Amino acid sequence: MMMSLRTYGSPLPTRYSRRRPVNGCSNHPVSRQIVTEELSISTYNRRIRYRCRTGGIDEAMSLLAKLDSLGSQPDPLSYVTLIETLSALGRTLEADALFQEVIRSGLHGSYPLRFHNALLGGYLRKGQLALALRVLDHMQLENVEKNQETCEVLLNYYVSAGRLEESWRVVNEMKKRKFPLTSFVYGKIIRIYRDNGMWKKALGIIEEICEIGLPMDVELYNSIIDTFGKYGELDEALQVLRKMQSSHDFKPNISTWNSLIRWHCHHGAVDKALELFTMMQDQGLYPDPRMFVKLIARLGEKGSWNMISKSFESIKCKEDRRDTRAIYAALVEIVGQFGSFQDPEELVGRLKSEGVAPSANIFCTLADAYAQQGLCKQTVKVLKMMEKEGTEPNLIMLNVLINAFGNAGKHMEALSIYHHIKESGFTPDVVTYSTLMKAFTRAKKYEKVPEIFREMEASGCSADRKARQLLQNALMVLDKRH
Repeated sequence: MMMSLRTYGSPLPTRYSRRRPVNGCSNHPVSRQIVTEELSISTYNRRIRYRCRTGGIDEAMSLLAKLDSLGSQPDPLSYVTLIETLSALGRTLEADALFQEVIRSGLHGSYPLRFHNALLGGYLRKGQLALALRVLDHMQLENVEKNQETCEVLLNYYVSAGRLEESWRVVNEMKKRKFPLTSFVYGKIIRIYRDNGMWKKALGIIEEICEIGLPMDVELYNSIIDTFGKYGELDEALQVLRKMQSSHDFKPNISTWNSLIRWHCHHGAVDKALELFTMMQDQGLYPDPRMFVKLIARLGEKGSWNMISKSFESIKCKEDRRDTRAIYAALVEIVGQFGSFQDPEELVGRLKSEGVAPSANIFCTLADAYAQQGLCKQTVKVLKMMEKEGTEPNLIMLNVLINAFGNAGKHMEALSIYHHIKESGFTPDVVTYSTLMKAFTRAKKYEKVPEIFREMEASGCSADRKARQLLQNALMVLDKRH
């Protein structure tokens, strides 16, 4: 998947170099031809960067191929822009190929941190920790020092993956390097405590923030809401929301509403979740499709299909963008009005006909919707379609597949996906392990649950409350058996 970052061939000479005017005369015909060529290549570079900025990465890659056919190559800024864009889209194979080309050409010295941070972030977003660690090894080999962004990218991954020890190591490194502990960092510290069952300590961090005079911002407020929500303190979460609404500087954003809707659905407060959904639309925001799936799935469980229809109609009335309407229309049908499920290819085809290009996020949402219903064949089909469209699979998608097999009672298939994750260079996170534990619990294979839990701890992942609860339930059943 990625050649070793420790070994490279000697730098190749660049295929294009700036030439001086002939005989010092810029009006010489040969000189004018060279200037025209130089301007042409400069235009290529500007267009590549423009395409990257405006979402046209495929067009940017086509321009790169044309530039290569001219016997030239992009400048360092265009290279780093391409790698950043590809990494952000999860296309790490292509990003790595360009990174290798940059190294061979000796161009990485111009933007060393941007090159490495871009690839590092791309791998971590996909859950490919082993490959990300190779990037860090190469940074050390090249004497490229980490900066604030490097540490924040690592912290974001470690906290999300439930890797407590590594999370604290990064925080301590930031203190040692005297990097400022921003609201982003404090938000992650709050989440570390929250995910490890220490929500009172998480709230203590808020007091510390006030004491040191660090101004509150939306991200910190969102971390507090998420902490209250996870532990069922929904009234407290709503108090924070009201405080944000009364503020002139920190209005609730999409993450605020998604978190509130998610946790109200999780704790069974569906009516309040629907009320929050309406308030969100009144603010001119629309939920992440995955949150919409959770909401309509909960309404479906209650048999409130008329509410699903009203919720969808309210979106259609207020939202003018065709892509949003098409996505939500597809999701309503997937969750299964009156138990009717559509073929994934038909739904994706409908999205395309509405002018919506299926992205990794859309495929994840569709797969998750099928997985919640335990529809394995449809979930697998979505993943195959994703690969066919040229979108690289990521850890989130594979976790969704484990969930689908678990919901369908196919624990061995879920286990095979887990092994596939490890063999494919991905690093399982706490969601992977807890979802696998849930699959074996559903199958009443309780003796396997402690084994998975021990494997999770050995891998460096810290168990969250869900994983600990699954372990406790399995041990209780095993204790009764014996």
